[in-house]
Amino acid sequence: MGRPPLHALLGFAAAARSGNLTRAAGSMHLTVSALSHQIRALEERLGRRLFDRGPRGVKLTADGERLMNRIAPHLEALDHALRPYAPCRDDVLTLSLMASMASAWLVPRLGDFLALHPQLELNLQSSTRLVDFERETNVDAALRGGYGGWPGVVIEHLFDETLTPVASPKLVERMGGLPALEDLQRWPLLGDPADHWRDWFEHYGGREPNRYVAHFDDSETMHRAAVEGMGVALARMARTRLLIENGQLVSLRPERLRTDYAHYLVYPQRSADHAGLLAFRGWVHEQAQAYVQRMHETLPSDEALTRPVRKHSQT
Repeated sequence: MGRPPLHALLGFAAAARSGNLTRAAGSMHLTVSALSHQIRALEERLGRRLFDRGPRGVKLTADGERLMNRIAPHLEALDHALRPYAPCRDDVLTLSLMASMASAWLVPRLGDFLALHPQLELNLQSSTRLVDFERETNVDAALRGGYGGWPGVVIEHLFDETLTPVASPKLVERMGGLPALEDLQRWPLLGDPADHWRDWFEHYGGREPNRYVAHFDDSETMHRAAVEGMGVALARMARTRLLIENGQLVSLRPERLRTDYAHYLVYPQRSADHAGLLAFRGWVHEQAQAYVQRMHETLPSDEALTRPVRKHSQT
């Protein structure tokens, strides 16, 4: 007996997974009659009944379960091997990014990009984890924050992250106005997840407080606590600039501490010639350069922008 045709095994697997010939046929773009014919031909070829047919669908027999268990790993391996060769649509661009970066930095700028490229369909996928381009072949690129050095992807630097102390207007009023540099340690400070307050006081003087009013393991919660008036956050400017501009937060000091944390555009080599990504790539680099320029214009001098030498763990 020769090998069963692959299309018959695929039809069998689709029916086994769905338990319904109509759904299985639809997923394979076949008629129910054509799929039924494939399965019956496979059963005759193997000399075994693979399904019990009933009014509510189909159910694997013991022989059918054994066959499914044997072929499933091989079908998954074939699917994995063929993923890099899936059809690519240049008019659809799928980006992975953190929700905070999307809402605070990218989305306010996206209207201009879409106006320039009305033919492009943009899909934004929010995630706090790093996208696995090897498995998630539908994702074309990502905006990541971190320290670079990710293996297996093209990495393009957009801008470094800068930090500055921020607080709510009601806290500023309660404390009697903006603090002098040496008075900052006497304000209620919110513990930074990456311990950047230590860098701040080392570079700009003063000393750390004996205690922080609260500690946070993620910057989003810390920023929210600052908005609610709980204390002073050493905030990421890319995240809080809009909050400062709309009056929800006040920048307490003109100094900006540049960290070794930065923002990047990353993508797999398979996306390098994606027309939609090429358009977005050029545009997002222009936006990043304009953002950096505006940041420098708000500084009193270059001396206010410094970078600590201490490295932090990758996030």
